[in-house]
Amino acid sequence: MLTIHAADELRYTWDDPEPVKDGAVAVQGVRVAATGSLTELQERFPGARVRRWPGVLGPARVHEGPLPDAPTPRERIHAVLKLGAVAVLEEYAGTPELRAAAERNDVVVLSRGRRTAIVDVGRADLAVFDGEGACIATVCAGRLVHRRR
Repeated sequence: MLTIHAADELRYTWDDPEPVKDGAVAVQGVRVAATGSLTELQERFPGARVRRWPGVLGPARVHEGPLPDAPTPRERIHAVLKLGAVAVLEEYAGTPELRAAAERNDVVVLSRGRRTAIVDVGRADLAVFDGEGACIATVCAGRLVHRRR
């Protein structure tokens, strides 16, 4: 099923100088199917499920520091997802338990940080942030894994 994630503004990268107002990303499986305005994507994909978020939609982030404290490795990985990140650095995910929890949740373990961007047919890793910088929603490999209530 195709899902369109839409927000007040879409940024392809977090330093994008020309964000798309009322922008959206169409997600099919684990991949980005298309990007553009919500109106354009609804015309292109009639009947698609639309998730409308307040705030700014952009690429999910790489968590570049120690993982948040939590009782279990799964909860530590979930805490990262709640921050809008879908990747962690291997130096902070060094235990087999943390790596297994990351793998089960499609969180990428990287040897070093990287710049993130939303690209057509790229992996659908998205995050939505409000005006204060709090994460409203995280999409990891096409799945909605966090939403603030």
